[in-house]
Amino acid sequence: MGQTAARILRRLRPYRLLFLLAIAQVLAIGLLELAKPWPLKIVVDNVLAGVALPWARGAALGARGLLALACVAMVAIYALLGVLAVSSNWLTIAIGQRLVNDLRSDLYAHLARLSLAFHSRREVGDLLYRLTADTFAIQTLTMNGVFPVLTSSVLLVGMTAVMLRLNWMLTIVALAVIPVLVLAIGGLSRRVAQLSAEARSRESALWALAQRSLGAIRVVQAFTSEEEEHRRFVGSSAASLDSTLRLYTVQSVYAAAVNVVIAAGTALVLWLGASQVLDGTLTVGAVLVFSTYLASLYGPVNSVYQTWSLVQGARAGVDRVFEILETEPDLPDGPRELRASEVEGAVTFEDVHFAYEEGRPVLEGISFAVAPGTLVALVGPTGAGKTTLASLVARFYDPSQGRVLLDGIDLREFRLRSLRRHVAMVLQPPLVFPGTVRENIAYGTPGVNAEDIRRAARLAQLEDFLRRLPRGLDTPIGEGGSTLSAGEQLRITIARALLRDAPLLLLDEPTAALDAETESRVMEGLARLTAGRTTFVIAHRLSTVRRADVIVVLEAGRLVEQGSFGDLLARGGHFARLYAAQLGPEGSRAASR
Repeated sequence: MGQTAARILRRLRPYRLLFLLAIAQVLAIGLLELAKPWPLKIVVDNVLAGVALPWARGAALGARGLLALACVAMVAIYALLGVLAVSSNWLTIAIGQRLVNDLRSDLYAHLARLSLAFHSRREVGDLLYRLTADTFAIQTLTMNGVFPVLTSSVLLVGMTAVMLRLNWMLTIVALAVIPVLVLAIGGLSRRVAQLSAEARSRESALWALAQRSLGAIRVVQAFTSEEEEHRRFVGSSAASLDSTLRLYTVQSVYAAAVNVVIAAGTALVLWLGASQVLDGTLTVGAVLVFSTYLASLYGPVNSVYQTWSLVQGARAGVDRVFEILETEPDLPDGPRELRASEVEGAVTFEDVHFAYEEGRPVLEGISFAVAPGTLVALVGPTGAGKTTLASLVARFYDPSQGRVLLDGIDLREFRLRSLRRHVAMVLQPPLVFPGTVRENIAYGTPGVNAEDIRRAARLAQLEDFLRRLPRGLDTPIGEGGSTLSAGEQLRITIARALLRDAPLLLLDEPTAALDAETESRVMEGLARLTAGRTTFVIAHRLSTVRRADVIVVLEAGRLVEQGSFGDLLARGGHFARLYAAQLGPEGSRAASR
């Protein structure tokens, strides 16, 4: 708990003045709560019973004047309490919401910095739950934890002092009940904390399952798995609700135990107090004040432990957030800024090894050099490591062994944002966002003008497509590009890469979803794009690599061949066999002539 408290105190530091003001309001509320029963005591003892007030003996108030004063005081106390309650609630909620927003901001930024390797190991739904739901726990810990405890502490100290002054014997009896109350509550609080953590974990799992199945709804429907996915969802939902039910049940038992102990203590004190009134040793007004304080005395103790239960549940959420925040990026930022004027585009792989998991290598001993402005085609069977190799150029991952150099400098020397600003990519599957076609093309290139967007769309062969849209570039796109064909989505992402105008270009299957005619037009546009840029093209369709300056052939994570299109066909090796498998022996012989 100490580590969690230290984390929260650091986050409260920017709001320390507001926090101190909120504490002052809580103290004022505590003092007014202490004053609430005194007007009633004055009415009972000094107005009705006629006992003179020491401070009113010299004043000509009379019974009715004293009654009026007591009534006015009662209204004033409650009015001030109302104003302070509204002000305190607004301030504490405002501070809590700022803390939530700061924590969400930090968590989102940190998630964006963590590598693809991290994200591949995590459920998106779980991360979303941590980002949206678990971050609220910091407000619970601070505003719903600190202030109720502080208010209760002020009331406990103040009321104990007043009660001792009124009747020390009844006060000792009242206080003697508190250890029993503590024992009754303490045993249940640990169970509440465990169940709170379990409930959050299962709710997070439900989010992950829903996100996964709805995100793959096309596959679910294509394979008629709706009922199976529905069963999984209902099962996960039932498990989540069952955990919540157990939590609420324990909390109900908790509340019942507290109420029984409080009732027993109150009954004992009332019996003793009433006996003293009958004996003439205590006034009725004093008993009323004492009874009011007694309820308020046990209330703060109960509040402290209920708050403790709430804090334990919230702590589980905060710990889940900080688990991610304290995950060290496996791609540490380099110290060096990369400017466009410095980039020539020479890329070198030096004995590069890479594995997503220990003992399962994806790339082994890759070594080759690419001159600036070279068009490099990466070919090989599925799973050969082509996409992984290209991802190393953008530093989505770091090699397990070896180095990737840009213009002779290890990529790990550069700041990540600085490096990636000079890399344009067309990834698979093509990713488009909800928004307009224009916004999707301009994504990642802020401040671009309309003419550049139209030029990129023209080069990506989007003109015919845009003419069919009701609002052209300003036509909205559905979630995940659902209103577009695969080829249209791909051409939008190609236009996005064209607009980036970066010295390094990564194309992952850039024409895979295009028909032969459109592919030809796009390749013409890409030829203009790649001129003077170092480009890595990943392709299964080997007909698209004819223009490549260098073809790098991968097989089982190893570089088995490299050379030009004609040279590799003439060798009759791995590339020639891949080509023959796609186009047939006659096509291979024709191409080699």
